[in-house]
Amino acid sequence: MPEHAVAPRTLLAPSEIALLRRSLAEWGGPARCSDQLAVGMGFADMSDLLDRSRRLRAALRDDVPLAPADWARTLLAAEIVFVSDLAGTGVEWPTTTGLTDESTIRTLRSIQRKLAKVVRRYYGKHPGE
Repeated sequence: MPEHAVAPRTLLAPSEIALLRRSLAEWGGPARCSDQLAVGMGFADMSDLLDRSRRLRAALRDDVPLAPADWARTLLAAEIVFVSDLAGTGVEWPTTTGLTDESTIRTLRSIQRKLAKVVRRYYGKHPGE
């Protein structure tokens, strides 16, 4: 089980990296996150979610290695923003991203499988450092 930082391109396809980047961007747009939910995803609060999302998006773009906790935060943030209509983009996902629900869930499932070894220690736990 990897305990060290791992570069995005060593794990994921370009389309998968693009989906994670787009998912993180949704938090600065149509998604509606509370401080409590942000904390549950491993961020200090909503402001930290927005700040780290910008940095994580840049790291994904530039192939900067991410620590397992950051991979866990990124994955959980993507899962919630895609699915939740109460806190995330939800039913508006296709409208705001241009991606279909069907293609998104296929890509997200692939990401989950590929990141499993990296984020395994955070299953059922807070993705803190």
